[in-house]
Amino acid sequence: MTTIGGLVFVLACVFGSYALSGGSFEPLIEAVPFEMLTIGGAAIGTFIMSNSMHDVKHTLGGLGKVIKGAAYKKTDYIDLLSLLYYFVRLASTKGAMALEPHIEKPSESSAFQKFPKLLSNHHVSDLICDYLRMVGMNADDPNQIEDLMGRELKKTLHEELHASHALQTMADGLPALGIVAAVLGVIKTMSHISEPPAVLGAMIGGALTGTFLGILLAYGIAAPFATRLKGVTEEESKYVEVIRAVLVAHLHGNAPAVSVETGRKMAPNQFMPTFAELEATTQALQI
Repeated sequence: MTTIGGLVFVLACVFGSYALSGGSFEPLIEAVPFEMLTIGGAAIGTFIMSNSMHDVKHTLGGLGKVIKGAAYKKTDYIDLLSLLYYFVRLASTKGAMALEPHIEKPSESSAFQKFPKLLSNHHVSDLICDYLRMVGMNADDPNQIEDLMGRELKKTLHEELHASHALQTMADGLPALGIVAAVLGVIKTMSHISEPPAVLGAMIGGALTGTFLGILLAYGIAAPFATRLKGVTEEESKYVEVIRAVLVAHLHGNAPAVSVETGRKMAPNQFMPTFAELEATTQALQI
C-alpha cells in the first residue's frame, strides 16, 4: 500500500502546486485524452514489440507485486524452515531413502500437508523435491549441489527480473514519446498560424502537455514501479536461497538444528524468525 500512497502523494503535490499557483486545469483536461492516446499507445506498442508474449504476461502479473509487495512473510519462512528441519532430521536418522514417500508424491506427504501454502507453491515444493531426490540418488557432494542450485537460482532470478527491466526500459522511453506528442502539437499549431494569439496559446499549451505527461509518467510512475518490482523480486529470491543453505549445510554433515539455523540466517532481516521462535516451532513439529 505504500506504493499507492506514494503515487497519490506525487500526484497531489504536482497538480496541487499547479492549482495553488493559479494554473487552470481546462487546457490539461482538453489535451490529456489525446496526448495520452499518443504517448500511452506508443508506449504500449513499443513494449509489446520489444518483449515476447510470455514476458508481456509476466510483466503484467508482476504489477500485482508492486502493490502487494513480497509474497513471503515471517510465517512463511518459519513454515519453510520447519519443513526442511523435518526432512534433514529424517534423512539424518533414517537415511535419504526415507524421504522418498514425501518427495515422489508431495500431495500425499504428511509433511507437506502440514504446510498447505508451501504445497500449493509448485516452484518451491518442486525445488525441494528435486534436490532431495538427487541426494537420494547419491548426488551428495555438497559443493556440487551448492553450485548446481546456485546456477539454477541465478537463472530463475534473471528471468524474474526481466519484468522490472521491461518496465524500466518503457520508463526510459516515455520522455521521448512525450516529445513526439509535443512535436505533433507544434506541427498542428503551425498549421493554424493565422489564428488569433488566444487560440495559438491554447494549442501550444496542449502541445506542451505531451512533454509534461511523458516526463511525469516516466519518472513519477513507471520508473518507481520498475524499481519497486525489482526490489520485491530480489526479496522473494531470498526465500529459495534458504533451501540451498539448509540442504548444503546438511550435506556437509551438520546436525539438523545447525543446518536449519544456517538457513534462518539467509532470511531477510525484517522477516527472519528468532532462534527461540524457530526452535519452539521445530520442537513442536509432529508429523
